Amino acid sequence: MQNPRYALVAYVRNAVGEFVENLRQELHPDLPHLPAHVTILPPRCLNGGEIAALETLEDVCGQTEPFDVTLGDVETFVPVTPTVFIRVAHGSQGMRELHDRLNTLALAYTEQWPYMPHLTIVKVINEELAQQAYIFARDRWALFTGSRRIALSELTFVREEEQNRWVDLAGIQLGRSIARR
Repeated sequence: MQNPRYALVAYVRNAVGEFVENLRQELHPDLPHLPAHVTILPPRCLNGGEIAALETLEDVCGQTEPFDVTLGDVETFVPVTPTVFIRVAHGSQGMRELHDRLNTLALAYTEQWPYMPHLTIVKVINEELAQQAYIFARDRWALFTGSRRIALSELTFVREEEQNRWVDLAGIQLGRSIARR
């Protein structure tokens, strides 16, 4: 890609993550498999090189203690975009603060929409499919009996190699120095 995009995510590697990945496969089996994650910095081009971005990540994340978030209800961004997601109900303020502190220097970017902490379930091609996916996901999520808490202690800096294909560049520990992959 000529101008690759970058993002900062926290992979959800627990029962919630497994639930969302399975639900995504049921709703949209032909969609490329993307690991369940919450996004701290949505996709953006850099205002400098990867090294400068990693330095900013190391500095800001090293000063941020790990924290937990709890997922709330299934919602949709319709009519803005045909996306179904689970809202972060508790801990969203910590995610917003981290997002705002990181949106600087090489990582600075003017986003199309206001940042809202969430875990995407699926993005489909139109509003009608999004409404159907919303009802299905809402009903399934209501039956989920596991913990809805996600511990945010390690984030991952990723680069888009081609559309819907992201590669991990570095693991970033909150409260500690960067751990390259």
